[in-house]
Amino acid sequence: MESAGRAQAARDRVPRIDEYGFERPEDFDYAAYEEFFSAYLAILTRRAIKWSRLLKGGGGIQKSMTHMNRTFPDNVRFRKGSDPCLQRTLYNVLLAYGHHNRGVGYCQGMNFIAGYLILVTRSEEESFWLLDALVGRILPDYYSPSMLGLKTDQEVLGELVRTKLPAVAALMDSHGLLWTLVVSRWFICLFVDVLPVETVLRVWDCLFNEGSKIIFRVALTLIKQHQALILEATSVPDICEKFKEITGGSFVTECHTFMQKIFSAPGSLSRASIARLRERCRARLLAQG
Repeated sequence: MESAGRAQAARDRVPRIDEYGFERPEDFDYAAYEEFFSAYLAILTRRAIKWSRLLKGGGGIQKSMTHMNRTFPDNVRFRKGSDPCLQRTLYNVLLAYGHHNRGVGYCQGMNFIAGYLILVTRSEEESFWLLDALVGRILPDYYSPSMLGLKTDQEVLGELVRTKLPAVAALMDSHGLLWTLVVSRWFICLFVDVLPVETVLRVWDCLFNEGSKIIFRVALTLIKQHQALILEATSVPDICEKFKEITGGSFVTECHTFMQKIFSAPGSLSRASIARLRERCRARLLAQG
């Protein structure tokens, strides 16, 4: 009994805040996370050394205060009482970007993306330029007033599922369910508040280095891995709930294994085929008005 009490006391002393400032839920599995992270730490160290070597020198990397209070309410660093409070930093970055890119201004989802960039870089300037790279170059028209690029890529995902996972596509069609209803947050927030923090950051590494195709790889991997679960759904609310369920659990928490999976599970995704699908889907959306 005494040893059990000590174990419980030790668990009670474990901080419920992760290294990025997010509060962990009451049912967070610390034992499973520690087991994962103890193995992942060595991988993380090797990757940090690799990135440091890549970034040395000047050659670059070769390929191989409106809405602020609602941004990360579960992160202590964005609360008004924190010192420093990152709400002001976030406001400054988004305001500056709105002036820099008046064609976009501010769009839903940008606060979460900028917030993650700030948590990682701790720099307004670096966060600003990384946000500009995402919004202006890597994801054009995702955050424009029409959000045509975003809508196009959601349609592209639907076409890819139709080809690679036809049973899931048939389920969606049989209920008349649009893809935007189940994956819009994946695309708008680039998996922020969808997948665990470490996993999102690993996805973003690939996003900056390889481009937007990685979003399709992540989405297809999630759907393929949980295809049997999704196919159990019998109604629109049920399908929506299944798509929420598939973004949790050990499959996405163990980020290194997950990242290896996204490059194998979806199969071939050539840039040329994605470009053709985008052209076709964009034309269809424009014709619909």
